[in-house]
Amino acid sequence: DLIQSEQVLISAVQMSTQSSDFFTTLNKKKIAAFGFEFIKDEQGKLPIVRSMSEIAGNTSLLIAGEYLSNVNNGKGLMLGGISGLMPTNVVVIGAGTVGEYACRTALGLGASVVVFDNSVSKLRRLQNHINQRISTSSIQPQALMKALKRADVVISALQVGNGKVPCIVSEDMVMDMKKGAVVIDVSIDQGGSFETSEITTHKKPTFIKHDVVHYCVPNIASRVSRTASMAISNILTPILLIIAEEGGVEHTIRKHECLRNGVYAFNGSLTNEVLSRNFKLPFKDLNLIMSTR
Repeated sequence: DLIQSEQVLISAVQMSTQSSDFFTTLNKKKIAAFGFEFIKDEQGKLPIVRSMSEIAGNTSLLIAGEYLSNVNNGKGLMLGGISGLMPTNVVVIGAGTVGEYACRTALGLGASVVVFDNSVSKLRRLQNHINQRISTSSIQPQALMKALKRADVVISALQVGNGKVPCIVSEDMVMDMKKGAVVIDVSIDQGGSFETSEITTHKKPTFIKHDVVHYCVPNIASRVSRTASMAISNILTPILLIIAEEGGVEHTIRKHECLRNGVYAFNGSLTNEVLSRNFKLPFKDLNLIMSTR
């Protein structure tokens, strides 16, 4: 309500926490809105998504360590790295950027790690990036169930380009997990991949179901807000300078296709097909809008 008509909004969309009223209000006020999740660079990559995924992957293991400790009534365990003691077992579901950085952190802290993903090329790339051989598997129910039964920590790091992630871990699987095990569902931003997951907040970040601790806070990077803000600033500052040099948003999105991809609302219309479909609102192609102006 504080945003004036025809202003520019550049922010995260956080689809899982929004309602159709938010987008309807943007359209009524003819706000030009850019979503962090949709902005691309000149190589066609999603730089803000990549940066936030690196932070989320790293932070998810640090959070898991907190909830394994006695401070949060956990099992009183460290992740590993102590001579003469067996490491804790960490399962990472998803071999994208979040999964890669979760693995890096877990291995650095001495944990035993196994990674699941249905893309063999992603699993191979992850191993090459961390320069270390680790246990990997496609997401087969029996193999996943066996790993979950041994797991002290599970990081759900599945990511999809658009829409919701599939539900991978059933409630029955959760019931078979260790008492006091910790689940960090980073995928909750896109619906969550655990059947038992429910959105939580930083004020009340966890709940316990079937004796398993669930941490399901969307936008985990906001937990380390200063680091996240500096990372976003490094990416957004050049974009804002381009907008200023080009003479405004409209001129910029006409000229730069990579930035045009980041626009999800413009001139009273929703211009992102995924948002339009998920919230059952009318969609209008941005290129068609621009061609009539």
